[in-house]
Amino acid sequence: MDDRLYHSRRHLPELIELEQLISLAGDAIRTETLGSIAHKGQILPFYRLELGSQKPICPTLILVGGVHGIERIGSQVVIAFLRTIIQRLNWDASIHEQLQNVRLIIYPIVNPVGMWENQRANGRGVDLMRNAPVDAEQRPAFMVGGHRLSRHLPWYRGNKGAAMEYESQLLCDNIALSLADQKHVISLDCHSGFGSRDRIWFPYAKSKQPWPKIADALALTKLFESTYTCHDFYLFEPQAKSYTTHGDLWDYIYDRYAENKGTGLYLPLTLEMGSWLWLKKNPSLFFKPSSVFNLHSLFNPVLPHRHARIMRRHLTFFEFLLSSVRSMESWQCADAEFNPLYHAALDRWYQNNG
Repeated sequence: MDDRLYHSRRHLPELIELEQLISLAGDAIRTETLGSIAHKGQILPFYRLELGSQKPICPTLILVGGVHGIERIGSQVVIAFLRTIIQRLNWDASIHEQLQNVRLIIYPIVNPVGMWENQRANGRGVDLMRNAPVDAEQRPAFMVGGHRLSRHLPWYRGNKGAAMEYESQLLCDNIALSLADQKHVISLDCHSGFGSRDRIWFPYAKSKQPWPKIADALALTKLFESTYTCHDFYLFEPQAKSYTTHGDLWDYIYDRYAENKGTGLYLPLTLEMGSWLWLKKNPSLFFKPSSVFNLHSLFNPVLPHRHARIMRRHLTFFEFLLSSVRSMESWQCADAEFNPLYHAALDRWYQNNG
C-alpha cells in the first residue's frame, strides 16, 4: 500500500470516506476546494460541497463539521447525512423534488489538521471557535471562555490583533458569500463534549442578553417539538445559558450578516452532542492503559453500538432542518418585538438573566 494513502487512512479516515462519496455522487455534488493546509507531507483540502438548487435566491441549509478536530463525531454525522442523501438520489423521487427547491451546503471538515492530530485546536494551536474578533460582554469562565496566554493551552484564541486563522477566515468569508441576498438560511455546526444532554444552541455566546431573532428561534423550536414529540432529547437554548465565550465564529458571522443589512432570516444553530453521558456509561474507557487520559473518548462514542446509535440519532433533525428552511416563510416571525413569541422566548430563556 502507498505510504501516503496508509497515513491518510490511519489519521483522517473521514477524508477518505468523504472523497469516496464525492466520487460516488458524480454531478449531484458541486465540489469546491476553498483552500488547503500542508501538514506532515500531506496537502489537506478544505472542502465546500453543494447540492440542490442553483437558483440565485433559494432556501439554504448549511451543515458544518470538524471545527474542533478531536470532536470527530461532528464530521461523521454530517458525512453520514450526506451519504443518506446520495443514496436516496438513486431511488427516491421526493429527494430530487426537494433539492430542486433547496440548496444544501456542507463544510464537512473545517479543521483537517486538528482531526489528523486528534486535537481540538488547529495546527497552530488556536481554537477556531474562540478565534473570531469578538469579545464577550461579561468576563467568561477562566480559560474555557477563550484566552491569549499560550497556544500550548486549550481554548487559546490567538494573539490580540492578529488576523483570523486560515480555516476560520475561509469558513466565515465563504458563508458570508453564501448568505448574500438570501431570504431564508439555517446553518448547523456539529460539536460534542458539553453535558449529558444534546443541545441545540443559537447565539449569542458573547452575551446573556437576548439575541435579536429569539422569536424565530422559538418558532423553530416549537415547530420541532410539536412535530417530533418523541425526540425530546434536545435542549434548545441560547449558548450563553450554558457558558459565554470570546471569539465565537457564529456570533461573528451573524453580526457581520446583520451589519450588512441582510434582509432575510438567518438562524445559526449549533448541535452540541452531550458526550458526558457516553463517558458516564463506560468511564473505564477514559483510563485505558493503551491510551491514558484518552481525550478521544471524552468527545466521541467509542463502543461500536453507541457510535452507530449516534450516527443515526440526528438524521431526523437534519431532515427537519432541510424541510423547515424550505418552508421558513410559513413559520418565521414578523416584527419580532411585537410578536407574542418574542415575549414567550423571553419567559423561556431569559427570565433569570443577571
